[in-house]
Amino acid sequence: MCFIKNKILFFLFLLFTTLQLQAIPRTPDTVMVGSYILSLHDINFHDKEYTMRFWLWFLHNNPNFDFTNQVEVPNAKNIEKPDVLVDTINGKTWVLMKMKSVMKQSWNVNDYPFDEQNIVVSIENTMYDKNWLVYQVDSVGSSFAPTMNVDGWKIKDFHVMRGTNEYNTSFGDPRVKNSKSEYDTFNIKMTLERDAMGLFMKIFLGMYIAFFIGSISFFIDVKEVESRFALPVGGLFAAVGNKYIIDSLLPETSDYTLVDTLHSITFLFIFFTIFLNAYCVKLYEQKKLKKAHDLNHYGSRVMISIYISLNIFFVSMAAFF
Repeated sequence: MCFIKNKILFFLFLLFTTLQLQAIPRTPDTVMVGSYILSLHDINFHDKEYTMRFWLWFLHNNPNFDFTNQVEVPNAKNIEKPDVLVDTINGKTWVLMKMKSVMKQSWNVNDYPFDEQNIVVSIENTMYDKNWLVYQVDSVGSSFAPTMNVDGWKIKDFHVMRGTNEYNTSFGDPRVKNSKSEYDTFNIKMTLERDAMGLFMKIFLGMYIAFFIGSISFFIDVKEVESRFALPVGGLFAAVGNKYIIDSLLPETSDYTLVDTLHSITFLFIFFTIFLNAYCVKLYEQKKLKKAHDLNHYGSRVMISIYISLNIFFVSMAAFF
């Protein structure tokens, strides 16, 4: 009886110890991670993507971690097979990878071409969540190449930081009680500011020429009916064509952008030009020559002044605020 009693007590002791060990939260392994950006190119607004080449390194002491096969870039469209170097330094595993990825990007074009874009690249491990693995950011070693040149852009800000990706699923793991998983991430963040003035003139010059061609009709004698209507109608078609060309370069968006605003103002004021010309012609046909000439003279100047003022206002809001 004493022997059986001792076995029962020993079994209860083992069970209690096991439960206590399971209740103790696991300390995750820390991985030093950093990145060095080599280039950012092939920026494509229409397809919502860009290409980045960069070095990525990891330093850890857990033999189960295999970053050569376990690196995940959640916001990548395509990742080329990286060049990999693995070595051991002071008992720790050092993994160095040269990456090239085509990245997805939701471009903010509300103020295009006076826009700023925030580039974010997230790196995580495909196998181990934050209960097993957390990152320590190598802020000192992480940077971008001084020779790096992003055509048409200036690099306004660069930094690296830790983050967390949450997934509302346990991926079918029966050991997980709740349907939620969290993975530690290493995030590369860059802010790009566009060199806008040259591009602004390139894309909007056609629109402004179209409007002012239509405005030339105000300098034609009121009795020249055909010429007074042909010029603004031709300007309207030119402005519409300019809008379609710019839209083909930009991603689809439900927001009302600066491009939409300036073209809408141009369409509206070309319509006002046609309406004013029609009213002046009507006054001329009614033999009210002075009223026709006065309306043509003062109305055209007021309309052109308002058009220019509205353009200056909206462009200034996009460029400076």
